[in-house]
Amino acid sequence: MSTAQKPNDPYHKDAYFAVRFTDDPARGRLWEVLCRYLQRDIPPDGAVLELGGGYCDFINNIRAREKHAMDLFAGIREAAAPGVETHVQSCTSMANFRANSFDTVFASNLFEHLTREQLADTLAEVLRVLRPGGRLIVIQPNFKYAYRGYFDDFTHIQIFTEVSLADLFRSSGFEIERVVSRFLPFSLKVRAPKWPWLLSVYLALPWRPFAGQMYIRAAKPK
Repeated sequence: MSTAQKPNDPYHKDAYFAVRFTDDPARGRLWEVLCRYLQRDIPPDGAVLELGGGYCDFINNIRAREKHAMDLFAGIREAAAPGVETHVQSCTSMANFRANSFDTVFASNLFEHLTREQLADTLAEVLRVLRPGGRLIVIQPNFKYAYRGYFDDFTHIQIFTEVSLADLFRSSGFEIERVVSRFLPFSLKVRAPKWPWLLSVYLALPWRPFAGQMYIRAAKPK
């Protein structure tokens, strides 16, 4: 999570992570499988920045020459594996990074927690720090398929479908390369088995039942 933190908001003193988004070893094992799938869109010799890095399940498992993770969550420092540089800060301002610095910016389950203004600022910064041709890769709840449990998370602010989010990216200056409307199940907070081999099979399916999250790959114009 990465928003402006105030004493009365749910992210103050990492309360959200203690109540809603606790560390889960099963999640890390699933991300190992997921990163092998995502690697086809992420150059292993490039520089990667993860927004809302949390427990670093993505950034620890993806292969890249240079790896950075950003979040307001101070625990990101302890969660990061060797070789990952962490930044405890908001994603709305990335002045500590030069323009055209990254080949890939990745975010999972982040943008629904941001206000319109915060998301506009974040996308402008992502466009600035990406190299021409660099990619923004997003895994995001798709309200079209996840509406029943969407607001079980008390910090969800905005809702998106694969159509509205892709249009937002286009209007922010990105080119859309790929949209998968049904990519992953909505949440790990279910009683279904969380076996890594089962996720491998699931990702190989041409149609994925119970999927409530989408996948969008956008690019900075060359």
